[in-house]
Amino acid sequence: MSTSSRKIEHLNLCAEKDVESHPYLGTKSGFDDIFLIPTALPEIDKDDINTEVTFLNKRLAFPLMISSMTGGHPDTTAVNRALAEAAQELGIGIGVGSQRAALEDPTQVESFRVVRDAAPDAFVYGNIGAAQLVEYNVDDIERAVDMIDADAMALHLNFLQEAVQPEGDTNACGCLAAIENLCRKLSVPVIVKETGAGISRTDAQALFNAGVSAIDVGGVGGTSWAGVEVYRAKARGDRVHEHMGELFWNWGMPTALSVMESNVGIPVIATGGIRTGIDIAKSIAIGASVCATALPLVKPALSGTSDVVKAITAMTDELQTAMFLTGCNNVAKLQNTPVVITGRTREILDARGIEHIPFARRDIIA
Repeated sequence: MSTSSRKIEHLNLCAEKDVESHPYLGTKSGFDDIFLIPTALPEIDKDDINTEVTFLNKRLAFPLMISSMTGGHPDTTAVNRALAEAAQELGIGIGVGSQRAALEDPTQVESFRVVRDAAPDAFVYGNIGAAQLVEYNVDDIERAVDMIDADAMALHLNFLQEAVQPEGDTNACGCLAAIENLCRKLSVPVIVKETGAGISRTDAQALFNAGVSAIDVGGVGGTSWAGVEVYRAKARGDRVHEHMGELFWNWGMPTALSVMESNVGIPVIATGGIRTGIDIAKSIAIGASVCATALPLVKPALSGTSDVVKAITAMTDELQTAMFLTGCNNVAKLQNTPVVITGRTREILDARGIEHIPFARRDIIA
């Protein structure tokens, strides 16, 4: 199957099937283990709350981006246009799906270029698989940057998905060195993003040392790409890969845990199960710079720009309410609001020696 055909198949499955991670030991993304300390005396005016942030030197009106989703097939052009128009209207960022299809076939460029055309002022980031850096040189990646006038380039890590699909690329040798080389030579900042299995402290530190500008944790809690591959395998009667996808459906590190593991000194993007403004507030409080979401916007995007705007505006309102109820009139204060880590997330942090108690005592120390 061609890369382009796979892209439209993936989009349709995300729109039509249950592809989210399943609760494991009472949690999905881990946000149920994050407890924001409320304040009964906010001493701020909710109408004055400022949700602006700066990410990689670009202003965002709200700490949310539309995560890399699609492109690479003619039928995805309208979807990307709707998403991009919403990003432009709301003043947020947006990523495109893997540009590999357009590098292979120039007729697919328009399905990506439409994002920059529809969102001329937005923070737009490109996307290519880290595994593809073996076959593409820096000049090729610069072509992907130029294709959408990208402000940054995301390199996605999707080895879980590759491992459970029959056409998957499971040669992961040399990825880190290739990432480091690209960070030194590419004209725009490099983001490394997982796609549903999370980033550990060891991986985050290695990426920091390689010169990566930001880490997108892509933790367990949102779309399971192993789950997506289950449906593909069922459709072709492939019991071996169907079983593999089911077995690894929830493989990886929950998003909240991965955000804390990835706090190594560069911006962190929380993705993987970001569904409400409270999820955004919790992510920011435990170390994320911004958040991103994809799956909740698939169906709205198929309907059009206005539905995407409505879905994101609801999250904006939810975040402002959470900020009001924690006494935070801007995102910088939210980053320092007290938060208690409980449950399985706390157990894993304790076992791994990652400090979390100071998060709970921020207001007391202050």
